[in-house]
Amino acid sequence: MNDAATAAQGPVASPDYAALSVETLASRLGQLPAMRQRLGDDPADWQVREVGDGNLNLVFIVRGQGERGVIVKQALPYVRLVGDSWPLPLSRSFFEYHALTRQAVRSPDTVPEVFHFDEDQALIIMQFLTPHRILRQSLMDGTRHEGLGEMLGRFCAETLFRGSDLSLQAAERKRDVALFAGNHALCDITENLVFDEPYFDAPLNGEIPAVLQPLVDELRADADLKIAAQQLKARFANHAETMLHGDLHTGSIMADGDRAGVIDPEFVLYGPMGLDIGMLLANFAMAWFAQPGHASDGDDRVAYRRWIESTMTAVWQRFTERFSELWRTERAGMLYPARLFEDQGQVRASEVALSRRLGTVWRDTLGFAGVEIHRRTIGLARIVEYESIHDEALRARLQGQGLRYGRELVLERGAITDVDDMLARLRGAGEGA
Repeated sequence: MNDAATAAQGPVASPDYAALSVETLASRLGQLPAMRQRLGDDPADWQVREVGDGNLNLVFIVRGQGERGVIVKQALPYVRLVGDSWPLPLSRSFFEYHALTRQAVRSPDTVPEVFHFDEDQALIIMQFLTPHRILRQSLMDGTRHEGLGEMLGRFCAETLFRGSDLSLQAAERKRDVALFAGNHALCDITENLVFDEPYFDAPLNGEIPAVLQPLVDELRADADLKIAAQQLKARFANHAETMLHGDLHTGSIMADGDRAGVIDPEFVLYGPMGLDIGMLLANFAMAWFAQPGHASDGDDRVAYRRWIESTMTAVWQRFTERFSELWRTERAGMLYPARLFEDQGQVRASEVALSRRLGTVWRDTLGFAGVEIHRRTIGLARIVEYESIHDEALRARLQGQGLRYGRELVLERGAITDVDDMLARLRGAGEGA
């Protein structure tokens, strides 16, 4: 079955589908070459542990001989965070598989290698990034990962440029747009959870602390903010610029020392370039605000906040550097063809076009960062950096600082000139009430 036909069918609904468990995984997957080659020929020797603490899926670490291991990820037919009252297509595994294989080609050494994909069982067997850990945990623990910002900036530049009309031939790009358009169920989640539900009393938002409620009421009464959020939603829905990860946050990054990998692109879609970078920077910003809640007597986290700022700077700077390199060396798609610029001796005009394109991405980045901060603070699927702070008054104060900063990013996105300005405003918000 070809990609387009599979996508057109919508949800995977094989009658043979059955969710894996710790008890059944080895017997059900024990004959797969992808498993036996990496874990050994006797499934009875495999050690299986379920580690899926995310919102949607089952995730297993399977270890074999010599502590070798793989990750087995299987979609569930519902949102795990909510339960079977919220059904969700299994086909998201199909889209994640195709996103991972494209990312691996477009940005080498930044995503786990895929060993096996089973569409009927909605499962992917992939490289076990070890001893990596989820970046969110590192940010709570105060662990530094040198070179992290540069790696993430490169990932964004290479995947966003090479998945766009700046790089792909028209036919290939349009096939990809059609393919990933089938991931509409997860797009619908983003369209509602990110752009709508933080701004009204949605049933799934969860409880708002009483001390934070006045500020939340203020945000929900802010007509300019809600109009701006809908403008950003329109860009999300209508500007299919490139293949996006779609949910690029610090829970979608595994890190160890100076190594890192990006995981979980099941929200993949074609959309505006600034979404991925905005979500990523927003999650670093929220980790920055949360630091006093994870400080200790011997470490007030002031220096660590500076490291987070430097990482945010590196993300944007490396993105623009690498994107500009690709603009000058790989611009082979239908947009801004060299025959209109360099081939006519108009190199400067090409550089002006590049600068303007990056300016649009920057403004989008700021806006998407702002709504992501609001979603992750008062909507569904809140970040553990805030939620794990036991001092309720301190947690509410830090969340309030982040919420105000998010509003500033959304409403002032046309006035915030660069990443230094963004960080200056971050520090100013952190000094507020």
